[in-house]
Amino acid sequence: MNKPRNFGIDREIAAKLASKYDVGREVEAREWIETVVGEPFPYEGFQESLKDGVILCKLMNVLIPGFYKIKPSRMPFVQMENISKFLEGCERLGCPKHDLFQTIDLYENKNPGQVVDAIWSLSRHAAKAGCNTPEVEFSEEVLNAGKNIVNTYQYGYSGGANQSGVRYGRREIGGVDPMRARSPGGVNRP
Repeated sequence: MNKPRNFGIDREIAAKLASKYDVGREVEAREWIETVVGEPFPYEGFQESLKDGVILCKLMNVLIPGFYKIKPSRMPFVQMENISKFLEGCERLGCPKHDLFQTIDLYENKNPGQVVDAIWSLSRHAAKAGCNTPEVEFSEEVLNAGKNIVNTYQYGYSGGANQSGVRYGRREIGGVDPMRARSPGGVNRP
């Protein structure tokens, strides 16, 4: 199936998402899944292997025994249901929604970076929940890079937009009320 080319802002968004994708993180996420599940990925490609949701459901059944009856199928709606069940399991283990991906992000390969980030989040939360799994660990390089990130919340107000200073009613500029009748000479009457 040919996907239409992106234009304008869609192209910019796709480029930004592609620039965030880290192959090293993908490899580590893949190794973590293979270790926990105990079997290799069926295909060479990371996204291609996860697309039907079967490996993800196997992973979730290891983390939460008996969580979901795996439904291998070539039908898109069944594959997307498998992915959705995996995401439900992630939430059950404590992964926040903002760490997860949308089903379509994986199924149509729209945001592969978010899929990898969700796997990393799952590894952390599964370890916290007491699942007997290895936790994906950050390298020293990544930890040191994180130390240089500037926290924007420490600079000024971060409470969002508000309406302080907004006045309602008639508009008066320089003490002159434009709603008052003008005298024939162009000067406002008292």
